[in-house]
Order: sequence, then structure tokens, then C-alpha cells
Amino acid sequence: MKHVLITGAYGGMGYATAKAFAERGYSVFAADRTVKEAEPNIIPVEADVTDAESIDRAFAFVASQTGKLDAIVHFAGIYRLDSLVEMSEARFTEIFNVNLFGAYRVNKAFLPLLREGSRIILTSSELAPIAPLPFTGIYAITKTALERYAESLRMELQLLGISVSVLRPGAVKTGLLSDSTRELEEFCSNTRIYACNAEKFRRIVNRVESKNIPPEKIAKTALRTLMAKRPRYVYNVNRNRLLRLWNVLPAKGQTAVIRKILKPKGERP
Repeated sequence: MKHVLITGAYGGMGYATAKAFAERGYSVFAADRTVKEAEPNIIPVEADVTDAESIDRAFAFVASQTGKLDAIVHFAGIYRLDSLVEMSEARFTEIFNVNLFGAYRVNKAFLPLLREGSRIILTSSELAPIAPLPFTGIYAITKTALERYAESLRMELQLLGISVSVLRPGAVKTGLLSDSTRELEEFCSNTRIYACNAEKFRRIVNRVESKNIPPEKIAKTALRTLMAKRPRYVYNVNRNRLLRLWNVLPAKGQTAVIRKILKPKGERP
């Protein structure tokens, strides 16, 4: 039987993927801060990706069950929407600690269980490769950093026969989408500097996120990535047409568009 570790396994995308893998006969170690009871082919593993000791305990448990992992699939992540000049340092560092450092900690700790032919799959975002947008910047920054980490990791681990791939989903109907809505509401309510812009920005975000897909589609892509003879580096899923068009604009044009849409009337240039 093949063994897979999934982080964030009890979130929307993680759980859908754990179920899809288990149904295909994989033994899934479902790692998360809060776990559920074991299910057929799904073994709960309590783990916090921000805590090295917690990860070490998870590694010890998994290593006691198997001497090899065929894949590590990363879904652990959090979403933040805020002004870069208003958000607290704690919020700024927290999202890096989960979205970037968490993946680093897990991969480093579980490397002894990976063998030639094993795979690492990291979940990024459609925001990572595009030009930055206001207020979603902190989330995009962490995902862009994660992709640079993934690309560098791919260069190194190929020498050991281990492949690295990136899932790059657009809007997915999960708890993370609810987090996005909550973050947007809090930002619009709390910002002082951008109070005049917040409502306009809310309408833009709601339009982008309205075209979401169920997490099972991400699970299907993750399964295809795992089973591919030669997996691609990047798998895009549900890319938003407006964001694709946005990325075609030159930087000067993007700045002008944002200023025209969001800048309060009558404000000095």
C-alpha cells in the first residue's frame, strides 16, 4: 500500500483530497491541528505546522507506521486581507509562519521518509504569479514566496529523484473562502486610511470569488498529479478570467486602473 501525508487535512481541500486518495487505496496520514476519528485508509495525525515539536511528534508517529511516504501534499494555510501599513506585525508574521515556514518545517522533518519516486505537492494560489493587488497583498506575498521555495526545492530534490509540483487554485468553496469574506468585512469595518476605498474593493472581491468551484475538483487534480508518470511543475485550476486579463496590463496601466477605481474623488494626486 502507498502512503501519503496531507497537511491541513481536515480543511475543505485537504479533506476532499484525503477522501479521494483513500478511495483509490492510498493510506492517508491526515495531519491537522484538530483531527477527527479514523476512517477507512485515513489515519488522523495531530500536528501544528507552526510548532516544530508538534511536527517532530507527528513524524515519530508516521515513521512508526511506515518506512516510506510516497507523497507529502500541503494544504495547511491561512488567509489574510489587510492594508500593509495598518496590519499588526503579529498578523504579518503569522501568515508567513503558516503558509511558508510551515511547508518548510514539514518537508525538512519528513524528508527521511521520502524515497526516489516520492512527490511533494504544495498548494499555492492564482494570486501568486500575477501582479499585486491592493489589500490582498500579504496573502499573495506568502504564496509567491512559497512558489519560489517550491521552485528551489524542485531543483534540489530532483537530484534525489523526488518531484515537486504546485497546485495553483482560484476561488474554491471551502472554509478559506469564508475566511476571505470575514477578512474582507473586518478590513472594510476597521480600516481608517482606506475607508473611502473599502466598499469599492469589496465589490471587486465579491465578483472574483463568486466563480468558485467545489474542493473535489482540487482533489481530482491532486490525485492526477500524484498518479502522473511525469508530473508537471504547475497545475492551474479555476483561473479567474478577470485576473488573467489584469495580468496582461503593463505595470503602469495596472497602477492607473487601481487609482481610477479606488481613489476617492477629490483627493489630491
